[in-house]
Amino acid sequence: MGSRVIKTAGVICVLLVVCLMGGCESGAKSEELAMPEGLGTPIGSLVEVVSPGFIPVEGYGIVGGLRGTGSGECPTRVRKYLEQYILKQLPEPRMDVDGFINSSDTAVVRVYGVMPTAVSGSRSFDLMVSALPDTQTTSLEGGWLYTTELKQLGRFGMVTRVLGISEGPVFMNTLGDSVPDRRIGYVLGGGTALGEYPISLVINKPSFKISNLIRNRLNGRFGPETARAMTPGRIELRVPAKYAKQQQRFISIVKTMYLVDTPEVTEKRIQTFVGMLAVSDDDGVGEIALEAIGNQSLAKLSVLLNSGYEQVRLKAARCMLNLGSDAGLETLRAIVMDKKSVLRIEALEAITRGARRNDTAAIARQLLGDNNFEIRLAAYEQLRQIDDVSVIRIPVARSFYLDQISNTPYKSIYVSRSGEPRIVLFGAPIICRDNMFVESPNGEVTIDSRAGQKYVSLIRKHPTRPTVVGPLRSSLEIGDIIQTLCEEPVKRSEQGRVGLGVSYAEMIGLLKQMREKGAIEAEFKAGPLPKIE
Repeated sequence: MGSRVIKTAGVICVLLVVCLMGGCESGAKSEELAMPEGLGTPIGSLVEVVSPGFIPVEGYGIVGGLRGTGSGECPTRVRKYLEQYILKQLPEPRMDVDGFINSSDTAVVRVYGVMPTAVSGSRSFDLMVSALPDTQTTSLEGGWLYTTELKQLGRFGMVTRVLGISEGPVFMNTLGDSVPDRRIGYVLGGGTALGEYPISLVINKPSFKISNLIRNRLNGRFGPETARAMTPGRIELRVPAKYAKQQQRFISIVKTMYLVDTPEVTEKRIQTFVGMLAVSDDDGVGEIALEAIGNQSLAKLSVLLNSGYEQVRLKAARCMLNLGSDAGLETLRAIVMDKKSVLRIEALEAITRGARRNDTAAIARQLLGDNNFEIRLAAYEQLRQIDDVSVIRIPVARSFYLDQISNTPYKSIYVSRSGEPRIVLFGAPIICRDNMFVESPNGEVTIDSRAGQKYVSLIRKHPTRPTVVGPLRSSLEIGDIIQTLCEEPVKRSEQGRVGLGVSYAEMIGLLKQMREKGAIEAEFKAGPLPKIE
């Protein structure tokens, strides 16, 4: 009993050291895979995988650009922190910091998000901003979150590591049926993770021999520098570029690899796992284990491409593609093109991750003509990931992207409400009809085109003076209207496109109105809101 307690305490100490080095309090363990017995010792049975995964973060910052709806009210410790932070950021420390914070055009806010820690994955994430309780702030609409430090949740005020920073326009969902709480908003993709959070293998029974065996095994399979034995009880992993966007898959593969390998036992393992994969309800162990074994699995895997189960064919083809064989590409393509299949998007994602860029582009472009919007959207997402020329991208006013896709017969408008802010025009150019009048709910923006006109008049009430900005003229093309409305106004001494400074949230609300009033003959689709828990 005593030795078990000592062992447990030792493992806990190592875990704490690992997590503190990564900037988090606790690590998330990967899902356990039920490995069959009699095939040797899998690495997963000898170690605990420690990977932070996601870290809840928070900070206090300032939202500016408000129209008298803000407030400088905040706890003393928050105000003191903000004053020091602002002065530290300024190249010229003569700014009236008190006046800036106290202005009704700024608001002190709490910023919260869940930060991804995958070293090789996306480092941006969504954030929620909220006015402090019991303050005079009435709305954050139209505001901009100034650069804000993010620390681990519950650590504000402590001398701890800054894990991320955040900045960007405040987004409010204007598309719902209910009136949004204007004291709460999002900064879409506005968080940026800082630093690195390596994956660690904590060895259950620390040993130089075991540590070196595991390190050599992993480096032999994935290349040098994949694993580094830091101590007899801990190995640090670097995710190979191939698995940059599949960190959890890489962890699962590491756990299913065996410590000792011989030709005879490898053949036995391949037969066992191919048999497991051949069953339609396989929980994924067979596919992962065969991928862990490597190219020796390809011959047996190819037999499963003729399986009567579509799920089996997909897993076998995906595994082969991940192992560098194109033999499964046609199988995946057949699933993608089968309009009756429920696995089309999963197969397309497998192609994007494993196939050559030209093959991915050719298949995804073909799907842009599919009559299923979800398939067209998935195809666009894959093409965007590989920066394909079929997606024409235009940055608009430091706030969002306008993506246009011409090679599809279907007219659709898609707007994102999480991650990177984007308006996507499928079937561009999309031309709106004349003889229309659209006004924003607050009456500040009007879009007007009389019968027979070949242009649209765009007007916006001045945000601070009793005058209007405009009218500006735009063509009847939706992409042109979006840019004219949303680009920032330029000074007379500057060059660039003249715009009315309409926010992303306002713009997608106007697009929905235009669709509902019949001014646009295209379906309107909105992505999901951020999931911040």
